[in-house]
Amino acid sequence: MKTTMLAALAAGVMMLAAAPARAEAMDCTAVSERQIEDLFERWNKSLATLDPAKVTANYAPDAVLLPTVSNTPRTDRAMIQDYFVHFLAKHPQGIINTHTIRVGCNLATDVGTYTFLLDGKNPGEQVVVPARYSFVYVLKDGEWLIAHHHSSAMPEPVVTVTAAAKEH
Repeated sequence: MKTTMLAALAAGVMMLAAAPARAEAMDCTAVSERQIEDLFERWNKSLATLDPAKVTANYAPDAVLLPTVSNTPRTDRAMIQDYFVHFLAKHPQGIINTHTIRVGCNLATDVGTYTFLLDGKNPGEQVVVPARYSFVYVLKDGEWLIAHHHSSAMPEPVVTVTAAAKEH
């Protein structure tokens, strides 16, 4: 059994090694880390419009969103837009706390931690939600779009701030 598994593994590695020879040449577009940072700002500004279609426009047609406040993976634009219909009702705004950016050929990743401010249940109340995130960006038709976005709340407790507490 070990011999069969090793042979299958070796065959798979050989196929992967041969794959680039069959692939077409790809032109890689230069992009800086700052430009990738700006993609988060573009996305965050689209949240402020409170328009789910504008937020969804940041995502590639075949993008996957694993959102913070939903158990349902969103695997197409319609499902992603549906998520933002509900999420935007909380008037979210994000702030990057830490991040690591990696740039490849027409692909970039931005992973780290961010904090979201959301409307609370009562008027004037805000909820602070620290979370982890990953964005995978791809260049499609000359535009950088989100191909994958994962966000999960940190395991620490969420803090609620009232308007009265802000004034003191």
